[in-house]
Amino acid sequence: MRRMRAARGATAYHSGLAAEDQVARHYVKAGHEVAARRWRGSGGEIDVILRDGPRTVFVEVKRSASHAQAAERLGPRQMRRLFDCAGEYMGTLPDGQLSEVRFDVALVDATGRIEVIENALAA
Repeated sequence: MRRMRAARGATAYHSGLAAEDQVARHYVKAGHEVAARRWRGSGGEIDVILRDGPRTVFVEVKRSASHAQAAERLGPRQMRRLFDCAGEYMGTLPDGQLSEVRFDVALVDATGRIEVIENALAA
């Protein structure tokens, strides 16, 4: 039983990495520059950080069987973690907390189709 759980965890981990790679390539094709991948701050991790001209784009990647199921995996606690990590990352930017930013969510389904929700976490 323990081995099966470990195998499922490893599969989920690697499929998540593959989804992040796919999303990063999607943004690069659209003209964005990847600033960081799997950036780790004191409160957690941001999947992909991009530069879009003067704007920094923080992307949370969610993968599941369908886009709807992937969207359901982003809860309030994870959104707070993302905002906290983004604030920490912004401290490294020249304009700090005054930097222009956007928060996107990239949903990846079982077929590898990507749906990007730009500015998904706007207040």
